[in-house]
Amino acid sequence: MNYRQQFAEEIYTHLQGLSKVEEINALIEEPKYNTHGDLAFPCFTLAKKLKKAPQQIAKELSTKIDASFLEKTVAEGPYVNGFLNKQIVSKQVIQRINTEKENYGSSAAGAGKKVTLDFSSPNIAKPFSMGHLRSTVIGNALANISEKYGYKAIRINHLGDWGTQFGKLITAYKQWGSEEKVRENPIKELFHLYVMFHEQAEKHPHLEDEARFWFKQLESGNEEALQLWKWFREESLKEFAKIYELLGIIFDSYDGEAFYNDKMDGIVQELKDKDLLSLSDGAEVVNLAAENMPPCLIKKKDGATLYATRDLAAAVYRSRTYHFEKSFYIVGQEQRLHFEQLFLVLQKMSYNWAASLQHVPFGFILKDGKKMSTRKGKVVLLEDVIKEAIDLAYQNIKTKNPELENKEEVAKMVGVGAIIFHDLKNERQNNIEFNLDEMLKFEGSTGLYVQYTHARACSILRKAPAKNNIAVSGLTDSYSWTVIKTLMDFPNVIEKSFQQAEPSVIAKYVLKLSQDFNKYYGQIKILADDTEQSSRLALVKSVAIVLKEGLRLLGVKAPEKL
Repeated sequence: MNYRQQFAEEIYTHLQGLSKVEEINALIEEPKYNTHGDLAFPCFTLAKKLKKAPQQIAKELSTKIDASFLEKTVAEGPYVNGFLNKQIVSKQVIQRINTEKENYGSSAAGAGKKVTLDFSSPNIAKPFSMGHLRSTVIGNALANISEKYGYKAIRINHLGDWGTQFGKLITAYKQWGSEEKVRENPIKELFHLYVMFHEQAEKHPHLEDEARFWFKQLESGNEEALQLWKWFREESLKEFAKIYELLGIIFDSYDGEAFYNDKMDGIVQELKDKDLLSLSDGAEVVNLAAENMPPCLIKKKDGATLYATRDLAAAVYRSRTYHFEKSFYIVGQEQRLHFEQLFLVLQKMSYNWAASLQHVPFGFILKDGKKMSTRKGKVVLLEDVIKEAIDLAYQNIKTKNPELENKEEVAKMVGVGAIIFHDLKNERQNNIEFNLDEMLKFEGSTGLYVQYTHARACSILRKAPAKNNIAVSGLTDSYSWTVIKTLMDFPNVIEKSFQQAEPSVIAKYVLKLSQDFNKYYGQIKILADDTEQSSRLALVKSVAIVLKEGLRLLGVKAPEKL
């Protein structure tokens, strides 16, 4: 059903080996205007080979092409434009989607291969803030898209459960903490202590020295430091579990930074053995001056390790454990240099698989145009936001459809879906402004608009008369054809989304399909009792299937009633 490929093959048969099919396929585009057809091949590259003007080549080619899936072929200046046969193509598309159902658009491109995805990674003893939302939902969507593309996805939550912040937290707890208060409300109290440390350290710099001392104690295995660390970690994981359950996200691994403590000496030794380490102001570094980059810090003067050491150990461990084909790091764009250095050092260590590592950066979530900062205590808690979104959705449902069954369950689908979709409809490298009211609108580019369109399609199908074994014929009206062409594009959208590591491609697609379907719904009497009724209903079912699957890939549920 790849008509683009078939069009390329048809052109190829009339070029007597002058170009490869792949070259022709790569040049085929969609005409800017519907009146110019569905496929267009520019003849400029053939001019030199055939020693003819592109317009003449287009004219000659258009008269030779003859295929059943094409209604006609015309020359439009230097282009050969193909018009798909609406009757044949629409029937094939509808039948395929109704047969394959949620498997429509799946690919075997990644079959038998694994992809690891490092995402979410909240910090222990800090609240799960809106700042962690982007990595979490982008990573989950990319895992779903990878699976749709045929890969086995391994979801890794590389917890921030180690580092100098624990020296600060232990210092703050010993200075001002209360065991009773921490047990009563762990995250809130630990976060309060963390913020207090930074406020006090500005007035009393010696606190920074004490924090460094306690982190060194933690690295050395001091019993008091380790017990506090384990306690902070366990309490945090309980809180995080609530958020992941609300978002419907699961992980295959929670191996955080601490997991690699016993694996870093081996990395440092390997760097020494491969003659990659050098000294710089007492610190051990990998020099990257030849690549116009600052040195990659491996060990500080005091012997403490750094993020790079840990991430090198993590990458090597994951390669040996999972044997991945690709590895995504879904981490904010401010860490770009860190990952460029990390991948370069792994290449210098002669790991061929380093070429398959990919940093997937993204912009900030802004509140009133400003970046949220955990350190200064200006933070919006994700759990509060999700609960507020669910509550708002529930109030909306009570007002607009008080008779709806399972209102609480639907409100959760809508509220959570609104937050996820608002994030993923934006290209990931853009900053996004947080606005809950905008997210929960029925109109415009919202998750609720797509969910509502899906529910509308399901409602039509419930009203449809029960008929068995009715043959589907092709649909040729312009409104149907617009929907068919969009449905036809779904497999390409999956591929593009995976190749670009860009979930917004799918979010924008389901918005477009919703818009096309709503225009169709507004113009065509779908339930009119005539010979095309069963074909129209099969088209409606196709839309419901693809919208539900598109939303699923983004991590959004699709209620059948709203």
